[in-house]
Amino acid sequence: MKVTSDNLQQLDFAKQNDLLPAIVQHAHTGTVLMQGYMNPAALEQTLTTGLVTFYSRSKQRLWCKGESSGNTLKLVNVHSDCDADSLLIRALPAGPTCHLGTESCFSSEGFSEQPTLAQLMRVVQQRVANADSKSYTEQLLAAGTKRAAQKVGEEGVEVALAAATHDRDELLNESADLLYHLLVVLHSEKLDLSDVLEVLAQRRR
Repeated sequence: MKVTSDNLQQLDFAKQNDLLPAIVQHAHTGTVLMQGYMNPAALEQTLTTGLVTFYSRSKQRLWCKGESSGNTLKLVNVHSDCDADSLLIRALPAGPTCHLGTESCFSSEGFSEQPTLAQLMRVVQQRVANADSKSYTEQLLAAGTKRAAQKVGEEGVEVALAAATHDRDELLNESADLLYHLLVVLHSEKLDLSDVLEVLAQRRR
């Protein structure tokens, strides 16, 4: 169920010593950012302030994520599971969530915490940051937005042609190329995939 201040009493806090595990997920990309614990006061403060707040078992007090680092989590919504004894917090991070400086606390070698498109967007950004002249991405961006936009147009035509001729393999390959070049154009214009997802979210609302 969607959790609000009016139905907190339906949550089974008593089951786990007044604490519920709370998984935080990026509201736009779906990335799992972290896990914390909430007591009724922490959840109430989260819903009231719009900033994700936990009960810190080490500090033995309420702890607003980012209260010292500034890397807060802006609440989008809260849902409970079918047993009403765990929480899914959908939020928008202001900076890295993990104290190690990564987006997710679940980052580890050989594991990508990001969905494929979000991960690809990070790769595009890293190519620019590394200034690798051998990178196709860097060369494309160096040629300017107009060139990257031209590639989007070309790939869009290829997608349409593949679909029109029912060439499924080509349709998949050209669609992948189109998505990649679209991400490059977004980066060229100082935009991010999350900006597009926010537009989609606003349309749904």
